[in-house]
Amino acid sequence: MSDKLIIFDTTLRDGEQSPGASMTKDEKVRIAKVLEKMRVDVIEAGFAIASQGDFEAVSAVAKAVKDSTICSLARALDKDIDRAGEAVSHANSSRIHTFIATSDIHMEKKLGMTRDEVVAQAVHAVKRARKYTDDVEFSAEDAGRSDIDFLCRIFEAAINAGATTINVPDTVGYNIPHQFGETMRSLIERIPNSDKAIFSAHCHNDLGLAVSNSLSAVLNGARQIECTINGLGERAGNTSLEEVVMAVRTRQDIFDCDTNIDAQHIVAASRLVSSVTGFVVQPNKAIVGANAFAHEAGIHQDGVLKHRETYEIMRAEDVGWNTNKLVLGKHSGRNAFKARLKELGVEFDSEESLNNAFRRFKDLADKKHEIFDEDLQALVSETQSEMKESIRLVALKVSSETGEDNIANVTLSVDGEEKHAEASTSGSVDAAYSAINKIVDVDLNLQLYSVSNVTQGTDSLGEVNVRLEHDGRIVNGQGADTDIITASAKAYINGLNKILAHRMRAHPQV
Repeated sequence: MSDKLIIFDTTLRDGEQSPGASMTKDEKVRIAKVLEKMRVDVIEAGFAIASQGDFEAVSAVAKAVKDSTICSLARALDKDIDRAGEAVSHANSSRIHTFIATSDIHMEKKLGMTRDEVVAQAVHAVKRARKYTDDVEFSAEDAGRSDIDFLCRIFEAAINAGATTINVPDTVGYNIPHQFGETMRSLIERIPNSDKAIFSAHCHNDLGLAVSNSLSAVLNGARQIECTINGLGERAGNTSLEEVVMAVRTRQDIFDCDTNIDAQHIVAASRLVSSVTGFVVQPNKAIVGANAFAHEAGIHQDGVLKHRETYEIMRAEDVGWNTNKLVLGKHSGRNAFKARLKELGVEFDSEESLNNAFRRFKDLADKKHEIFDEDLQALVSETQSEMKESIRLVALKVSSETGEDNIANVTLSVDGEEKHAEASTSGSVDAAYSAINKIVDVDLNLQLYSVSNVTQGTDSLGEVNVRLEHDGRIVNGQGADTDIITASAKAYINGLNKILAHRMRAHPQV
């Protein structure tokens, strides 16, 4: 059994299926480059058949990333596999990940297929995928609730057809660690040709057990874990990459394998994904939460000061904390700005986009004395969003007085035409949003509004995340500014633009 644990990151595919977490092509490329720098083995870049935009994003990631294997998901359908094969054709190393449901409830209620038909389609899909790449992964959707005898049968057939990775998904987060581990061990022991494939675990977090189930699978022979940054994903999310990686690395007395991950990039990746998707990381989140290495209890503080290992099992700096050193200031030039962003995995596709980002950087440097990497990431996210937005904030003036209504005057550019509106309500943010709604007549439901600081200090960029709902579609909007009311308006407009730019996407499980 190999002592290497393969990390298969599906932030760009399964993570993006979180309501409101859609990413643009440029955002996917930015995240993929950070994953590559982290030395992620396989990056699942998307579901190529979902839409033209998804196909282009997978293709762009395949062209941009050189050191990681680039994968596209495909149902066990010819059109899906052909589209996936075309999308990853530019990659230095490519994979096609094809799947079909195997639980009785899915086969009967969703597929309307017999077991024999499902096996035949799985075999056909794997063989077709092999025409595009030698690296083919086969997944049995809802394996966690499937009959194990049937799983043995379909996995054996898939391996004989050419599958090199066999994925065992707990699609609905139903399994318990000892049960899922026993399933993995039994499959490897019972399938005659199991030695010809790597077994993988893909666990969802509906019961809060995704990481535990994944680690149990590793202890029982799995050598690939499918996971996402921050545990991003549908419903309660997926297995958290940072938690699995650091659990295996910290407990080498238990695990006889390890990953190739450069853990010092974990916090940077976490912050980038949070910034792009608008999903804020909870402070007490393991590894990447703001409080992950904080100690308030006096006895804990005393112990850490005397000997760190009394209360810390990992070093904060090993996963990328305390690395947000000052990198640029108001006197920094364009080349230094461009070079630093390249180190962060950000490259510009045109001089115009570079110039716009640099202009914003100079504006920020006039307001904020110290510029950190996190500020640059937020700045670039906002710049790239606005480059494609039809609605932009031109001017905002808010008058606020204790005991009186707040008055907001807003000027927006709508498809190049400036429009103005004024609104008066009890709150500054509400007044700004009411004025925006007067200009753009769209019925929106504000489901979530949150504010966080990008870095430390009273002059920090304030980052606002909003969740908007329109006709059943949910989007997240993000905005950053040293003025929190302006950041709030930017976030609302960012979400509004996503609503207006709605594009139909297929879902892999439909």
